[in-house]
Amino acid sequence: MEKQGKEVAVAGAGALTGAAGAVGTVAVAGSVGGLGAAGITSGLAAVGGIVGGGMAAGLAITAAAPIIVGVSAWGAYKYFSK
Repeated sequence: MEKQGKEVAVAGAGALTGAAGAVGTVAVAGSVGGLGAAGITSGLAAVGGIVGGGMAAGLAITAAAPIIVGVSAWGAYKYFSK
């Protein structure tokens, strides 16, 4: 696999890991467990409550997590593959 293809694969794997972690956090963080409507709502509110916000802040944090992990994985790959 060429170097650029490896970079894309590493970033994609990082983003997938971040997404799985975000979904898992939402599922267990709220007062109602699971991925039903009540579980997602309470989970997002609990995640948003960490930064003093509510469900909207939780949604922003949860949406940003896979991007942050993916970019971090890509950056680490670029740094260590020199």
